[in-house]
Amino acid sequence: MSNTGGRRRPPTIHDVAREAGVSRGTVSRVLNGGHYVSPAAQEAVNAAIRRTGYVVNRHARSLITGRSDSVGFLLTEPQEKFFEDPNFNILLRGCTQALAAHDIPLLLMLAGTEDERRRITRYITSGHVDGVLLVSSHSGNPVAEELSEAGVPLVACGKPIGLGSKISYVAADDREGARDMTRHLLSLGRRRIGTVTGPLDTPGGVERLAGYKEVLAEAGIEVDDRLVVSGDYSRLSGEQGAERLLAQVPDLDAVFVASDLMARGVLTTLERAGRHVPEDVAVGGFDDSPAALASSPELTTMRQPFDRISAEMVRVLLAQIGGEDTAAVILPTELVKREST
Repeated sequence: MSNTGGRRRPPTIHDVAREAGVSRGTVSRVLNGGHYVSPAAQEAVNAAIRRTGYVVNRHARSLITGRSDSVGFLLTEPQEKFFEDPNFNILLRGCTQALAAHDIPLLLMLAGTEDERRRITRYITSGHVDGVLLVSSHSGNPVAEELSEAGVPLVACGKPIGLGSKISYVAADDREGARDMTRHLLSLGRRRIGTVTGPLDTPGGVERLAGYKEVLAEAGIEVDDRLVVSGDYSRLSGEQGAERLLAQVPDLDAVFVASDLMARGVLTTLERAGRHVPEDVAVGGFDDSPAALASSPELTTMRQPFDRISAEMVRVLLAQIGGEDTAAVILPTELVKREST
């Protein structure tokens, strides 16, 4: 290859074709999915790409295909939540890795205010990404519906409230997970079981509360409204929720907390109040995030399969970008027993 100004020019599609002994058209078909290409030609092209170090010119290809060859990871929460809640980082890492297998970059988008949501929605609908992985969608938040109506391929993490089958989603089985945790606390002989819920305008908040109530009712235990307090998945809301529970129900003997991060706050409040865990009060969380192992004592929790959730979100989104219909995937959770129960 020739040099210009002492710099080696990057390899082109013509270089790959010459190295592989095929036409430029064959190389182009390989780069765009391998349709109508023999296995031998495809292997020759792939080997030539490796030898020459050819990198696809995404801008040029996007002009031809009408695609950006990138995907957005949209978090509709305040920025501080992204840094505080470990679940978001776990999902981001998993989605990034799953897309990397397809050589597709992931763009992180934070839209916690109304102005930010408007700007991000305008950016997305202008074609700057091919699809969106939507994380943490509250009811009343118009982003999901606006993107769907604009024809943007979209997959939500958790079942979007009130949107039925309009939007694809991948979710852990929040209700059954909450049922398993509540049954576990009952199996320990606990009967004054409180809960700190997630936000009740999110699918996880609603479903986990429903599972808790169902199991208590099945056990013949009347749900006491004083045993139910709401949180927002932050550690501080767990502390405050536990304070309210102890004030309202001093003989509390267990708490099901709708996230591990909130459960760490609950443990802080119980320690401050002189209650021993699990001897006086058993505590169960939800997620099996790093917060569960950072707790003292280590937290019994419901494990969400974050790796599978990320991989399925990417799979469903790429299928939708390719023209397939919306889809729903619900994955099972798993009870992980540790020192807090």
